[in-house]
Amino acid sequence: MPSPAPPRSAQQASRSPSPAPSSPAGPTRHRDAIPSAPASRGRPTAPFPGKAAPPAARFGQHTQHTQGSLFDVVKVAIAILDTSGRVVLWSPAAEDLLGWPSELLVGRRIEELVSDEEMVARTRVALQDTVRSGSWHGLAELRHREGRLIAVEARISLLVDGDGTPFLQVALADAGTLQAVERDLAVRDALFEQSPLGIAILDTDLRYTAVNHTLAEMNGVAAEEHVGRTTGETLPERAADEITTIQRQVLATGEPVVDVTLAAPITARTGFRSISYSRMTDRSGKVLGISGTVMDVTERYRAVSKVEHARRRLSLLNEFGSRVGDLLDASRIAQELAGAVVPRHADYSAVILLQAVAHGDDLPRHGHDRRTSLLQLGTASVQDGPEVEVMLRRGARITFAEDSAFGRVLRSGVPELLSGPDELSDLSYPGDPKLQAAHDLGVHSRLVVPLRARGIVIGLLVVSRAGYREGFDRDDLAFTVELADRAGSSLDNARLYARERTAALTLQRTLLPQQVPQPTGIEVAYRYVPGSSGTEVGGDWFDVIPLPGDRTALVVGDVMGHGLRAAATMGRLRTAVRTLAGLDLPPEVLLRHVNELADDLAQGPDEALLATCVYAVFDPATGRLTVTKAGHIPPVLIVPKDTAEDPARIGSPLPGGAGQVVDLPSGAPLGVGGVPFESIELEIPEGSLLALCTDGLVESRDKDLDVGLDRLIGVLEQPYPSIQQACEAVLATMEQGREPDDVALLLARLGRGRTGTPTAGWTLPAEPTAVSRARRLVRGTLTEWSIEELTDTTELLVSELVTNSVRYASAPIGVRLTLGDTLLVEISDPLPDPPRERHAAEADEGGRGLELVRRLALRWGTRTEGMGKVVWFELAAGESESPGSAV
Repeated sequence: MPSPAPPRSAQQASRSPSPAPSSPAGPTRHRDAIPSAPASRGRPTAPFPGKAAPPAARFGQHTQHTQGSLFDVVKVAIAILDTSGRVVLWSPAAEDLLGWPSELLVGRRIEELVSDEEMVARTRVALQDTVRSGSWHGLAELRHREGRLIAVEARISLLVDGDGTPFLQVALADAGTLQAVERDLAVRDALFEQSPLGIAILDTDLRYTAVNHTLAEMNGVAAEEHVGRTTGETLPERAADEITTIQRQVLATGEPVVDVTLAAPITARTGFRSISYSRMTDRSGKVLGISGTVMDVTERYRAVSKVEHARRRLSLLNEFGSRVGDLLDASRIAQELAGAVVPRHADYSAVILLQAVAHGDDLPRHGHDRRTSLLQLGTASVQDGPEVEVMLRRGARITFAEDSAFGRVLRSGVPELLSGPDELSDLSYPGDPKLQAAHDLGVHSRLVVPLRARGIVIGLLVVSRAGYREGFDRDDLAFTVELADRAGSSLDNARLYARERTAALTLQRTLLPQQVPQPTGIEVAYRYVPGSSGTEVGGDWFDVIPLPGDRTALVVGDVMGHGLRAAATMGRLRTAVRTLAGLDLPPEVLLRHVNELADDLAQGPDEALLATCVYAVFDPATGRLTVTKAGHIPPVLIVPKDTAEDPARIGSPLPGGAGQVVDLPSGAPLGVGGVPFESIELEIPEGSLLALCTDGLVESRDKDLDVGLDRLIGVLEQPYPSIQQACEAVLATMEQGREPDDVALLLARLGRGRTGTPTAGWTLPAEPTAVSRARRLVRGTLTEWSIEELTDTTELLVSELVTNSVRYASAPIGVRLTLGDTLLVEISDPLPDPPRERHAAEADEGGRGLELVRRLALRWGTRTEGMGKVVWFELAAGESESPGSAV
């Protein structure tokens, strides 16, 4: 049914509330009557940051429609009625709400949309009340075009046009939607005002638009004083800078920041806060600002901080324990202790020890006083500078007054917490330059804690805090005491170890050769290196033993174990070897006799002797080397180059050469038994270099022994200015990862007898005529050498020895004379059994030969040589010119 045209008065009423038209004609407003503004005339929003947002549109100015406005959520339908209730105008929003188009409703009564008579009556009453009072609002149910009822909230207002004609404006909105919006607003108000969290809303200029009472109380500023101001204008500068940086980041990126803990501003309630910010946008995506929540997390922060603080302390204790657990040097432990507390626990630290602890002496049995000698052995600081050098000079001797903090803690063992100028100045003694240096560094809190061992104060741990750092409290003092107690045990262990190590080293050095001879035809160099400070002294030893006939025994050995007992066993073993060497026994026989003494040489009744040894005998006259070993590292031999000049001259450079490991039967270590000892005999080129060493030189944790021996050969194959420098070169190239064991190294350059030494030798048949012939040869030789004063004695002793050989031997007899510092006479025969001295009775015609030798010779002896033996004796030669040799 078509809608009738509205009367003129209705047209005037529809125009009256509207702004002035843009043309004189002034047509009636319709939803299609307002043209869209050109895009070029719009005002785009300036991007953030950098430019301000555009001003809000003035009333009547068209803005481009965007989805997401509140009007899209709550649609308000407008209708214009005359005073009788007829519809004059019906808006498009009303059409959307109720489904009735305007052409069907204009001119009809509004009650036609009401479902029952009661509602019709109430509608008429509402219209009449509006005409009388000017407004009315309430709930109603209107019929949708599709037949269902729509619950709406209605607001009716009285309007009058320019001619005085009254009209009724009806604003309708879906009641369900309005109730939802009202409920959301109520929830928002409840959360905003009653929330225990501080809530803030800021615009795009980061100015507060709203804050709740909780946040205002947190900041100590009234809520109304926040509005329109930034965080920087509300809070102190230091606190505001951190928060403003976070706000800008959230507004620029859109990434929320959640649960960031900051200290509360100093003007507000003290403690800590957790802040969270997120960006706000409308339904169209336009940035409106940011919202933030602030929560007081002081209790939580302090609880977590306390747990974390305890965890860090426990971690520091464990870390310190692991760092000093295997240290046995007091200075290193002191430095580790000082470094452990800086910077996590303090800004400056010093470890002060009794001199007795530092040097491994006995602890004092009396109380400490100002004469107690203290050394500052460990220091650490967060910075360097001249003041730090004055306060924390490492190795400085510490002086203190008896009534100072140092004196009190040393005497009583009770730690002290110092704070304030008076207490801090009472640290050591008045006028101490370290006190002024500490003042210049801003030190405001100190702990002086005793280092104790066996109930005795052995030093002090002094830690300091400076600058803005909080002072020490009782918890810090308790933790420092626990740390100091752990360090005290380690320091005492280091002291005891240093004392035992010093005693063992003293014993070992006493038992090692005090003077090493330089025998004829051999140049010797040696080095002994004790184990590192983390290892007890070992049982390595070496020896150079002169033998008759200008021969020399070279010995290197190693007693298994460490400490005083190993050093003592080494001394007994070295004495046994040296004593048996004086009997001129063959090397394999000597080691067999030593092995038989194993039980007597052991460290104790319950511990068996276990030692290794290599024993070599060199004869410069023949250039022969006899070597045997008992489970020891084999010797290394360096044969010189053919072009070497004068390689045997003592002090001459080493020419280098080709090296090899001397292949020997391994032999069992001394004390094992059941394995025979065997020796080999080598003819050594003149000038060859023989190297004997212990396993500490060539063994390492992760490499085979052959690698170490090859390295040793490679070093010794190089030329050196002297044999001493060759020793240094070997030690300089020791394997860095080797076991920290003792090292004994013995180098011997093997040459020949002294140049120009007179010698004479003969081979005689085992016949009675050999005695007289030997006498004639000896007499003539001694006359030629101008030592006739020895002729009678020499002839007598040679006669006795040659007679014994003729009597018992069946092969040629050798006679050799050598004139050096003494006259050496050697008688050899193929009979292996050595002669035995016996005492002859007065009536006996024989049996006095060896007794005469013992009485008239400086010394005498016998040795095995090949399949036979050699009996030798020496006579004082006196001073004479060195004659030529005769053969």
